[in-house]
Amino acid sequence: MHNWDDLRFFLAVARGRTLTAAGAMLKVDATTVGRRIERLANTLNSNLFEAGAGGLHLTPGGEKLLAYAEEIERSALAAHDRISGERSRLTGTVRLSLSEGFATWMVARHLPAFQALHPEIRLEIVTTNGFLNPSKREADLAVLLGRPQHGRLVAQKLTDYHLGLYAARDYVAAHGAPADPAALSSHPLIGYIPDFIYAEELRYLDDIREGLAPHFSSSSINTQLAMTRAGAGISVLPHFIGRQDAQLVPLLANEVQITRSFWTTVHHDLQRVARVRAVVDWLNETVTRDAKLLV
Repeated sequence: MHNWDDLRFFLAVARGRTLTAAGAMLKVDATTVGRRIERLANTLNSNLFEAGAGGLHLTPGGEKLLAYAEEIERSALAAHDRISGERSRLTGTVRLSLSEGFATWMVARHLPAFQALHPEIRLEIVTTNGFLNPSKREADLAVLLGRPQHGRLVAQKLTDYHLGLYAARDYVAAHGAPADPAALSSHPLIGYIPDFIYAEELRYLDDIREGLAPHFSSSSINTQLAMTRAGAGISVLPHFIGRQDAQLVPLLANEVQITRSFWTTVHHDLQRVARVRAVVDWLNETVTRDAKLLV
C-alpha cells in the first residue's frame, strides 16, 4: 500500500515532467525524487513514466494512478481548508497550447497578473504549427480554433474574434488601397502556406474571394505581420493584432468581415483539477478585459 508522501513525489514528476523540476517543487534533489518514484513503481509493479520529447510522460499505468492521486490531493486540500480556514495555494505546472498570435498579442502581457494571482503555478506555453492534443495528454489545456468532435474532451467557447485586411501605411501610400475584393487580385497577398495550414479555420482568403492565393506566405502569423509591416503586401490579421500596430491600416472594413472562435479544451480527467481550472478562469478574464480588441 503506497502512502500519500509517495504520491506527492509522483504528482510533482507528472506536473514538472522532469526529476529536476519535481525536486525544485518539493525542495529535494533529483536523485531523491527518482528513488521515490522507483520505489512507488516497484510497489505497484508498474512503470509510471517513460522518457519522451519534452521530458517524462505518463504510461497507461501512470495515467490511472494520476486520477487517483489527484483525488487524494483534492481531499487533502479540502480538509486543510476546512480545518485552517485558509485557502490552499495552487501549485504545479500547466502546459498550455495556444496559437502563436493569441499567445503573443493577447496572453503574454497578462502573465504578470497571473503570477501575482497564482505564484506557485508554472505555465508552459507551447506555440506550434498545430496544437498539442489534450486528448493524447500532450497538453493540459489547449485553446483551439474549433470545437473538437472526438476524444474525451471538455470544450467551452472562450470567445469569438474578428479578422480583416491590413496593409502598411507606406504600402497604401505607394500602391493605393483596393476599391473592392475583386481588386485584391492586383495586389500581392500575404498568408499561410497552404500545405502547412493545420486548421481549416485559417483559410481566410477563401472567405474573401474564390481563387485568391498568397504571393508571400509563412506558417507563422508573426512573420506574416512582419511582412505586412515591411510593405510586402496585404494580409488578413486578427483585429487583436492589426489594431495594436500603429504602422498598419485596415482595408475594405465594410466588405471583408471574418469571424472565428477560440475554444478552451481540456481532457475530461483534468477538468476539475484546481490548477487547470485556475488557468481557464484566467483566460476567460483576460478576453473579457480585452474584448474591444476582438471585434
